[in-house]
Amino acid sequence: MKQRTWPCRSDGSRFSVLPPPSINGGKEAERSRKHRSSKLPSSRSPLPSRDGHDFSDLPYDVLTKIAASFGAANLRAASLVCRSWCEALRPLREAMVLLRWGKRFKHGRAGVRVNLEKALDSFLKGASRGSTLAMVDAGLLYWETGKKEKAVALYRKAASLGDPSGQFNLGVSYLQAEPSNPKEAVRWLYQSAMAGHARAQYQLALCLHHGRGVDNDIQAAARWYMKAAEGGYVRAMYNVALCYSFGEGLVRSHRQGRKWMKRAADCGHTKAQVEHGLALFSEGEMLKAVVYLELASRGGETGGAHVKNVILQQLSATSRDRVVHLADNWHAFPSSFRAVS
Repeated sequence: MKQRTWPCRSDGSRFSVLPPPSINGGKEAERSRKHRSSKLPSSRSPLPSRDGHDFSDLPYDVLTKIAASFGAANLRAASLVCRSWCEALRPLREAMVLLRWGKRFKHGRAGVRVNLEKALDSFLKGASRGSTLAMVDAGLLYWETGKKEKAVALYRKAASLGDPSGQFNLGVSYLQAEPSNPKEAVRWLYQSAMAGHARAQYQLALCLHHGRGVDNDIQAAARWYMKAAEGGYVRAMYNVALCYSFGEGLVRSHRQGRKWMKRAADCGHTKAQVEHGLALFSEGEMLKAVVYLELASRGGETGGAHVKNVILQQLSATSRDRVVHLADNWHAFPSSFRAVS
């Protein structure tokens, strides 16, 4: 929630004009100042508040719904606003502790052994305190263990409280249901995508691209692919590259297609590594090409295996060792990586 902290715009000019000097000298100006000052109150009264109340008067249930999707940092900051908020947000702060323990039990972090039962118990306790983050994590565990109805119930509760991850997972669950409900899926995916959820933006783009639950619209699909790609979603980067390369939904651009294909390849997308490797091969960049093709092969993508073997046969033993060394020491860029255009 954003609270306005700046004054209202004045209807008058933004500039002030100094009055011209008095023709009769300082005496008339002094009399004028005394005359004006006699009309003013001796002390300035405080300005009346524009609002009948401030946000500290929010009911506890309203405040906890607003903060349901807050992470630990935002909860700490909100709890410092006033004593009323601190007290109202206590259950959500407790939920953050439970959420942290749940993740430790789920992933075996911080010296804790993996224990899915304890993880689920921690997530459910956090969810009962109103945290949508805990609801989503509990839903994921239910989904992974085949208890999809319980998962969907938690996703729906988180989604109704405005949690983008809950909205995304609810949308995907509608797509994967038997029978599926694409229209309802698109409704929730759109809400999540509008909140900036990159995976929801990508999934919504797929629905628009293939006309699933919504009319086919390749231009709109390309725009959502781009938003997801700019948000760091690697699959969307690859699709943006294809849109540019084939002129689907975007103006055809070889340069932009190559840029996004390389970006996806550098972030670990195996099909993009094949495509980028083949492009380098066609340009005579043999060493660079074979490194990308080797990375793709290691990732399970065999589309460029034949070309890779042809290049390796043409390289010297030293160059082949160099390829292996580069591939062994390669690390994918983080998804937030932004290459220079």
